[in-house]
Amino acid sequence: MKIDIQNHMLVPKHEIMTEEEISEEFSDVDYDFKDLPKIKSKDPVVKAIGAEPGNVLRITRESQTAGEFITYRIVED
Repeated sequence: MKIDIQNHMLVPKHEIMTEEEISEEFSDVDYDFKDLPKIKSKDPVVKAIGAEPGNVLRITRESQTAGEFITYRIVED
């Protein structure tokens, strides 16, 4: 029996961003998106969504105070 880790209530939504989305999101910031916090390519969710080193992930968490909180990570080996 295989469980889809993304359906677990404690795992936030992870999405691989397109080049266009990356350009839009990081066009007006003072840092390079390659300086984002890292997430390992061996992370179970990274494997489940098929992300590869160099991909940027959008991670959306539900928050009781903020409603929705979005963070970004770059996949590394």
